[in-house]
Amino acid sequence: MQFFCKAGSLLLHSAHTNAKDLKESCSTCRGITDNFKKGFDKTTKKNFGGGNTAWEERALSKYETSEIRLVEILEGLCDSSNFECNHMVEEHEEELETWWFKRKTKHPDLFKWFCIDTIKVCCPKGTFGPDCNGCVGGSERPCHGNGACDGDGTRGGHGRCSCNQGYQGEFCLDCVDGHFNVFKNDTFSVCAECHASCKTCTGSTNQDCGECKPGWAKSEGGACNDVDECSKESPPCGEQQYCLNTDGSYSCQACDKACTGCKGAGPSNCLACAEGFKEDEGACTDINECEQPDEACPGEHRECVNIKGSHRCICSSKFEEKDGVCVQTEEPAASEESQEVLDSEPPEAAEQKYPEGHEDL
Repeated sequence: MQFFCKAGSLLLHSAHTNAKDLKESCSTCRGITDNFKKGFDKTTKKNFGGGNTAWEERALSKYETSEIRLVEILEGLCDSSNFECNHMVEEHEEELETWWFKRKTKHPDLFKWFCIDTIKVCCPKGTFGPDCNGCVGGSERPCHGNGACDGDGTRGGHGRCSCNQGYQGEFCLDCVDGHFNVFKNDTFSVCAECHASCKTCTGSTNQDCGECKPGWAKSEGGACNDVDECSKESPPCGEQQYCLNTDGSYSCQACDKACTGCKGAGPSNCLACAEGFKEDEGACTDINECEQPDEACPGEHRECVNIKGSHRCICSSKFEEKDGVCVQTEEPAASEESQEVLDSEPPEAAEQKYPEGHEDL
């Protein structure tokens, strides 16, 4: 029994693989016939450049249906790396030659003659499968014009419909939630989108909702209106956030840095001012600690730098902090070579370089 189960699985896998291969074979064949047409057009006006018009006319007439021209076209059908394409051309080169020499005049459509009727890897549009059966809804309007027929135009696929956005059902005649039928009969259906507030509807306005979407509620008049979650007694956001209502929903936004709690955006909507800020004409503004009567940065050689909501203490130029105090930065000792240069300079040059008050190195 176990053996048969495995064999069945292999057969199912093989059937799936074959169906996929059949679709790809049709795509490969279409690429070949498209490239054949490009090669045909490219070689139509081949220039011999001999200057002898009568000879060229005779030569071109022969070249037009010659094997030389066919070989040139065949050489350009596939990229060297495309195994499927090259394999198909090699396998069916004889059929291509037959079309070129014997069938081209009577059957000018190479794709139909070669891919559909001769090697049978494709089907006419609107049909699918080994026998080119009609798609759901008919070959003229597969899926009633509201979807795509699986395998359409190939010898693969199962023929079921993949409906376009807004449509559903076996025949793509029904509307999905959030859409309604503008028109519908047994073979034709047009769906349109409901109002943003409707989960189901019969028309395009918020008065036509059968059921409201989450975040919307029906009024006494029957319309679906937005629920303002931000106006509830217990707002849904955190202490350092404010609630922003949107259609059918809400979002929580961070309060301004100047605020401790807020009711909206910006420093003018603070419930209280954060540390380092003060209320000024209805808004929380930064306190400049560096300008306060009490010295913000006590100690020698220290400077105060104000930043939003706080301040920093830094050492003055040419000083650095060590063990909590600002000490003078140690300058590197002069090398013997630079000292020799100084000693060799005339006094006037030294005075220009190092004016009075300069500390010797």
